[in-house]
Amino acid sequence: MPGVEQEAWATSGNGHRKPTVPAGVGVLPREPGAPGGEVPPFVVDVSAAQRAVADLLVALGADASSEGLRETPRRVASAYAEFLTPEPFDLASFPNEDGYDELIVARDIPVRSLCQHHLLPFTGLAHVGYLPDQRILGLSKLARVVELFARRLQIQERLTCQVADWLDDHVQPEGIGVIVEADHCCMTLRGVRARGSTTITSALRGAVRDDPSTRQEFFALAGLGRGT
Repeated sequence: MPGVEQEAWATSGNGHRKPTVPAGVGVLPREPGAPGGEVPPFVVDVSAAQRAVADLLVALGADASSEGLRETPRRVASAYAEFLTPEPFDLASFPNEDGYDELIVARDIPVRSLCQHHLLPFTGLAHVGYLPDQRILGLSKLARVVELFARRLQIQERLTCQVADWLDDHVQPEGIGVIVEADHCCMTLRGVRARGSTTITSALRGAVRDDPSTRQEFFALAGLGRGT
């Protein structure tokens, strides 16, 4: 597919450059222990997706050639390609010259992803924090990392852990905390139709997991339960 060959690169804290997100391509999460870092990227085949949507319309009893539906396969395929393609970004990290040793938390980062079981959206907020060691991260990059893993077919539990593990690999802080609060259309629009329900997942690493006071501080700064 034209336009998918160009790769974006991120520079980690130790100066090594590694591929993050090629333009038009989603990068699969790294498999634990896999040599060579990232799993090879997958490509959204827009033409194949367009044909599949046309077949789905026919299977649903719709007239795909009608004026109102004629462009629907193209629109749906383009929408899914957009959903599943994160924006490239450069990892900006800086020496922790002042020796800052308190939590850094970015709260209420928007999350928009697709449930891999039903291809329906789940949306919500992520709260990401870390306890720095030798390097600190540009604040916008916390949101970029959430988007990197949200823009793919996902489950919330895995998304939460992937954000934490990515930060652990690339920034190597003393501790990491990630909380995701999301509403799932596959739960609110179908099946049990539990409107108003929210799913909360967390992933804690290092001192944020092991030290009770740091863990409590992270949850307080993230504002977990502030709406109750």
